[in-house]
Amino acid sequence: MSPLTRRQALAASAAALIPPTFASPAGADLPALRALERRAGGRLGVAILDTATGAQTGLRRDERFGMCSVFKLPLAAMVLREADHGRLALDRRVPYGKGDMLAHAPVTQQHLARGHMTVAELAEAAQVTSDNPAANLLLKLIDGPAGFTARLREIGDATTRLDRYEPEMNHMPPGDPRDTSTPAAMAALVQRLALGDVLKPATRGRLVGWMEKTETGLARLRAGFPKDWRAGDKTGSFWDERLPGKVNDVAIGWPPGRAPLIVAAFYEAPSPGRGQAFDEGQQVLAEVGRIAATWRD
Repeated sequence: MSPLTRRQALAASAAALIPPTFASPAGADLPALRALERRAGGRLGVAILDTATGAQTGLRRDERFGMCSVFKLPLAAMVLREADHGRLALDRRVPYGKGDMLAHAPVTQQHLARGHMTVAELAEAAQVTSDNPAANLLLKLIDGPAGFTARLREIGDATTRLDRYEPEMNHMPPGDPRDTSTPAAMAALVQRLALGDVLKPATRGRLVGWMEKTETGLARLRAGFPKDWRAGDKTGSFWDERLPGKVNDVAIGWPPGRAPLIVAAFYEAPSPGRGQAFDEGQQVLAEVGRIAATWRD
């Protein structure tokens, strides 16, 4: 039996022993979200989790959606967890070259002449700027997409799966289960990573700091949160001339004096395209943020 197979077997056993993250049964779908989907067209999946009570609501919470770059948040977390357990040094230098480069490489391109980045630098780049080569380099350090998925099973996520590297993992025809999660599973995963004991306290603080530093989602869920909320997120987007566009975001917000609210939102545009469709998708998620922010009021 290979090491990865043993890891997967152990992960399955461990996952069975972990209680559900949500303390309360799922509530009914939120009518405002259904109305938003009708107005926007396309397909909208949302999970909203009140971390004080475990109450949740949303729309299409248990349907699968392509993650796109949203996976880079749990990827950064799994890399940090490897460091917490002494299996990976954050100051380890990871070499790379022109052959590793892909579209959207704002940080790895900057350091290409140097020819290496540390594990910590790559993890921050993947989360904060959604750097694609950084994500692939990190995946290779943890046994690839299968190793990433196995590690999620270890911490109790039985749903989220990664099957391919960037950029192939973005190409998902309707009904393809590869490289997908559900809104409910992603909200539960963010709760484990940002508020639970998956990471050591200092490491968890580092990850949350990266989420807050992320600016790719300022026009999405966070645009709908009240201005006095502290918030962090991770986005995902993809367009293909043959497939509906995807605009995703997962966020955690801290209302003053109240427990955090977690929102996972996945939007598939009604048709292929970019430009106006991308802007409209971001507006849909901003409205999701506004709806979520008033749900508990």
